[in-house]
Amino acid sequence: MSSLISCVSWVKRGLADQHPSKYILDDKELERVSSLARIELEDARLELQRAHEAAQAMGNGAEEEEADDANEDDEWVDEEDGENQNHDEDRMDEDSPPAEMKKAMEEDLSQYNLDDYDNDDAAPALGPFSNIKGLKYYRDNEDDPYITLKDDEEDDERDDLEILPTDNLLVVAKTEDEVSQLEIYVYDESEENLYVHHDLMLPNFPLCLEWLDFPPAQSTTISDSPQEQPAKQFGNYIAVGTMDPEIEIWSLDVVEGMYPDMVLGRPDKTAAHVPLPLGTGKKKRKKTKPRTVTAYHHVDAVLSLSWNRTHRNLLASASADKTVKLWDLSRDPSLMPKDAEGVDSASGCAIRSFDGIHDDKIQAVQWNQADPTVLLTGSYDRTVKVFDSRAPDTCLGTSVSADVEALRWDPWNSHFFYVSLEDGTVLNFDARSLAKSSTPAPARFTLAAHDGAVSALDVNPHIRGCIVTGGTDKMVKVWNINESNDGKAEVSLVTSRDLGVGKVFSSAFSPDDPLTVAAAGSKSKLQVWDVGANFGARKAFGTKLSEVGQNWKERPGGGVISVANDDESDEEGERDG
Repeated sequence: MSSLISCVSWVKRGLADQHPSKYILDDKELERVSSLARIELEDARLELQRAHEAAQAMGNGAEEEEADDANEDDEWVDEEDGENQNHDEDRMDEDSPPAEMKKAMEEDLSQYNLDDYDNDDAAPALGPFSNIKGLKYYRDNEDDPYITLKDDEEDDERDDLEILPTDNLLVVAKTEDEVSQLEIYVYDESEENLYVHHDLMLPNFPLCLEWLDFPPAQSTTISDSPQEQPAKQFGNYIAVGTMDPEIEIWSLDVVEGMYPDMVLGRPDKTAAHVPLPLGTGKKKRKKTKPRTVTAYHHVDAVLSLSWNRTHRNLLASASADKTVKLWDLSRDPSLMPKDAEGVDSASGCAIRSFDGIHDDKIQAVQWNQADPTVLLTGSYDRTVKVFDSRAPDTCLGTSVSADVEALRWDPWNSHFFYVSLEDGTVLNFDARSLAKSSTPAPARFTLAAHDGAVSALDVNPHIRGCIVTGGTDKMVKVWNINESNDGKAEVSLVTSRDLGVGKVFSSAFSPDDPLTVAAAGSKSKLQVWDVGANFGARKAFGTKLSEVGQNWKERPGGGVISVANDDESDEEGERDG
């Protein structure tokens, strides 16, 4: 698998700890991790045993051939070994040195007193300070009173990890050579500096990210005496959906983390980490068994996540198992009892499952910020649905011309939403025009945005009528939408650019700067683009930007900031030399 970045998420300035803490594997944390790992290890051991038995049943012929080959190898005689034995027998014996010569050599070396070489007391004092008595040696400079400039490695490391209140964090889901991880970048807008702060390992290919500030309930944050240690009310966390059915929630204020703060799902039930060999004969295909859909957890890849900013303990997830599930982050998995059907919820279960909404994989889900009980979903069945989570049976919808890639509610109008499709178009709908039968509803406007799939879409939270799109045609485009007096929308392309990230898989507006966009894609490269450096953008959004008090700043290189490449720096240095 080639290197790529599948998704990017911003963190607003001032929300990250200025001095992130290091992950500490104390007794309490070890107990929590060990209990979860024990469940996974027992399940993995059982599945591996089943896989081994299945492999033996399917590949007896191949094993017999391997055994015959091994027997032939045992009967093979290495002629070279036989020749070496003959050579050893014919080799001439070496003469030992005479006794007189050996005695002379020992007498010559006796003057150096080598027998007492390791004895410090017997060693004579040599050097310019050999006649100074009481000279004291300090193993550590901290103990030496004559050294005033002391090395403080902890302070240096603390300074290196410091995140200033003026810094943004960018969480990047990256996969390189089949190894997936979260890379947390620090972006300093004033210095135009972008660098990797730390990273976290992931169990599988990441598909979606969602930032949240609600501290998930967990055994490490819950004190035995709540009066002495009150629970945290806010935090800095990232929820990650992968090819596995589970959802991991990590703290971004902890570096060198070994295990997530919470896992939503049932790895002991899905056994997603153990592929079973299927097929017959010598050629075996490794596939996972189809899993039965359940209301308690996902059984396939998690494709989209959405955090409810009003009801902060709620997280919605969309999956390839054709369901949308609702999770309560305030429920402590270790304290949850068995439900009415006897299902053990020790690893975390969904509090609600919405089945039958779509007939195919659900690609995207998002809460409505103005109406925090309403969900918007898009699927590969080429339909878009809007429903109230309290009454999902009364959902409204519309069919579209291609598979849904991404969707967003319009933060400036609670009834409008955007949908990007695989055929390169972007549509804007009014939810009030949708029908229960999912018949095609008239779109407010249709935009032929890209030559390929529109895989990235975001709506500007600072400037009304500004959206950004990214496609498999490697272009990132910024659009301006103005509402006319008669209610019709006038859409125009403001600027477009190939940022060198390959096929664009993610593009997102900054939560702090009105026209700053982060984009990433198939070339495993993150770029931050200040669209305001473009004259056309300044002209198109001049009036709107004056309303939010934006000050323009000329940037070299067209306003694109990327991570410095050591190899490129070396090459430039050689050219300058």
